[in-house]
Amino acid sequence: MTTTGTDGRSLAGLAALLADRTRASFCLALLDGRAWTAGELARSAGVAPSTASDHLTRLVRGGLLVEERQGRHRYVRLAGPSVAQLVEDLAGHAPAPPAPPRTLRAVSAAAALAYARTCYDHLAGRLGVLVYDTLLARGVLDRTGGPAVTPDGVAWLAGIGVPVEPLRAGRRPLVRECLDWTERRPHLAGALGAALCQRFLDLGWTVRGTGRAIRLTPAGRPALAAALGIAPAELAPPRDTAAHRA
Repeated sequence: MTTTGTDGRSLAGLAALLADRTRASFCLALLDGRAWTAGELARSAGVAPSTASDHLTRLVRGGLLVEERQGRHRYVRLAGPSVAQLVEDLAGHAPAPPAPPRTLRAVSAAAALAYARTCYDHLAGRLGVLVYDTLLARGVLDRTGGPAVTPDGVAWLAGIGVPVEPLRAGRRPLVRECLDWTERRPHLAGALGAALCQRFLDLGWTVRGTGRAIRLTPAGRPALAAALGIAPAELAPPRDTAAHRA
């Protein structure tokens, strides 16, 4: 997806792609970074497979999704990190749902996503925002001239197995902020955000839950707290949330 030379008609066309509940639901589901089949997306949005296919064709043609075919199966995924950030940013500016979920299963799922989830390939939710805030507070990152890694931060990141120089060599921005749609505050994106999310998974500090949800493991909570220099209790999921009171 590119915005070079965009005029009003092009921007309106892009906005129209997401100005549909089904297509918007597909893009939100694909924020987990995986490739989904048309059937899986149809079930997640509660629409017929034929309806899903038409919507997916429009999203692919519009550059928001890319497709891969394996035999008879058609897989689609977000076209890249920039599309994921666009979707997450729009979700962050959207008004809150008119009513919280009412079933126990829906309440639990909403609470899990609000606490920690993937935003394409980086960590989001309350945990993602907390990690970003802590990295800023301890000087690993600095926002003075825009978010950047400090010299002390390079050493800290190397200490947990995330060397910075290979990330700088890539085409993707090293550090970016992404507006969190549940916390309404920024979490860490960019190549570093993706690398940290993957490193936490590789170390066993976090594991993937259902869909986009991420969970801290029993061993991961004290380990991550020690690395960040905070108390393990600060990483505990909140018990008194709007989702739990629903």
